[in-house]
Amino acid sequence: MAATTLYSLMHGLALWIGQVVQWLIQVTNIKEIQFIGDWAVTGGPVNFLAILLTCAIFMVAALLVGITCIWEERKVLGRAMDRRGTQVGALGLFQNFADAIKTLLKELIIPRDADKKLFMWSVTGLIAGSVLLLGLVPWSDRFFVANPDLALLVGLAVFSLAPFFLIISGWASNNKYSMIGAMRGAAQLIAYEIPILMVVLSIIIMTGSLNFNVIVAFQQTHMWLMFPLFIGFITFFICGIAESERVPFDLPEAEAELVEGWQTEYGSIQWGLIMMADYLRAYIASALITVLFLGGWDGPSFLWPEVWFLIKVFFVFFLMIWIRSATVRIRTDQLLKMGWKRLLPLSLVNLVIAVLFKVMGWF
Repeated sequence: MAATTLYSLMHGLALWIGQVVQWLIQVTNIKEIQFIGDWAVTGGPVNFLAILLTCAIFMVAALLVGITCIWEERKVLGRAMDRRGTQVGALGLFQNFADAIKTLLKELIIPRDADKKLFMWSVTGLIAGSVLLLGLVPWSDRFFVANPDLALLVGLAVFSLAPFFLIISGWASNNKYSMIGAMRGAAQLIAYEIPILMVVLSIIIMTGSLNFNVIVAFQQTHMWLMFPLFIGFITFFICGIAESERVPFDLPEAEAELVEGWQTEYGSIQWGLIMMADYLRAYIASALITVLFLGGWDGPSFLWPEVWFLIKVFFVFFLMIWIRSATVRIRTDQLLKMGWKRLLPLSLVNLVIAVLFKVMGWF
């Protein structure tokens, strides 16, 4: 059972559903559509349904984790400000659902002079990219949607599309605040993507793979990469905060200066989905840090590996919240200077360390 993957379970469920359909057609004796019953238990339909069920279960689970991240942030920030935080429902768990209903009930307004197609589709692409990344990061070697050999490369490629969607959204809004926020966001994401790529290159050198399962297996047989590549861990963590546009790197929004940055003209369900996508990106950043540096789902056997993975992810996200509660927003020039003049050299140093470890045969 431990080696059974989520897809294998869903494949069995899909086959059972096909057999139930076949049996119902035979019992009702509807001869005109009996071929549907035979078709429902063949390989193609069963595999397709298994993939759909796997994606649905994983996405629902990941979205619930995203909602939990919002709840965690509200509670931790509340304690940091000497208050209780959300109070709707038991432990404030229903506050997010109340806010979602309120957001859905608001009127969706599109600016008269905006480029309506780009205005709608750019933010759709940004949200879709965040959702796609959910399926690429596994919770364990048995709980995942897909396990491609180039999963890490695909994930970074999807991450790199965000600056383009920001610029298009800001330009399509036909609002100077939106455009300034979009340019800030693009400059920020580009500045912090380069150090991330350098750190990922060091991971590839150490493990010899772009597959998440192989990277975690390497850490299980050796040690967590946080220890030999501590500089890369710190660099990736800071860059993850910046890529998620969280305090102190939330210059693209900067409510005190740009109203709401590139999101100024978005409201109702669009604004709610953008906010959800931001938290999903923070969750993905925490999940990537967990997989690449903290051993992924590696942990004592008294808990399921998926539980260990979520514990580590929530702990990394807690550190992000802690930093938010203890720091203030920095200026744009400071943000870019940190990315290009501090983190990029550190990522190069981390790369040299990885090469030395590999050449000396210490791993």
